[in-house]
Amino acid sequence: MQNGRIAVPSMDLGGLDGMRAGHFGHCDTFTLIDVKDGAIEKVSTIANETHVQGGCMVPVNLLASNNVNALIVGGIGMRPLMGFRQVGIDVYHDDQRPQIRPVVEDLIAGKLAMIANDQVCGGGGGAH
Repeated sequence: MQNGRIAVPSMDLGGLDGMRAGHFGHCDTFTLIDVKDGAIEKVSTIANETHVQGGCMVPVNLLASNNVNALIVGGIGMRPLMGFRQVGIDVYHDDQRPQIRPVVEDLIAGKLAMIANDQVCGGGGGAH
C-alpha cells in the first residue's frame, strides 16, 4: 500500500505499539495509520462505538466516515465483511500476531492477504 488509511481493531488505548483486538466489533478503539508514499505518516485512534446485536454496520459506517481504505482483522463476521466491501474498504486477515506494528508493516509491504469468505467467523452469539 502506497497511500491510504489503515484501521486496526485495538485493545485499550491502541496506537502503533499497542495490541490488536481479536474481533473487530468488540474492540476498545481503532488505531488509524495514515500511509503516504509507502511510509507511515501519522498514527491516531478513534473510540469504537457500541453496537447491539445485529448492529454490525455501526463500525463499518464509523470507519467509512473516517476515510479508511483498509482494515486488518483477526476475526470478523460475514455481515460486517459484506458491509466493508460495500463501502469500498479492503479487509485483510492476520490471526497470528497480537501486535499492531508488524501487521501494519506487512500490509504496507504487500505481504498480507485479503480475507477469504472461508475465514469468516460464525454469526450469532455476538461473535463478530
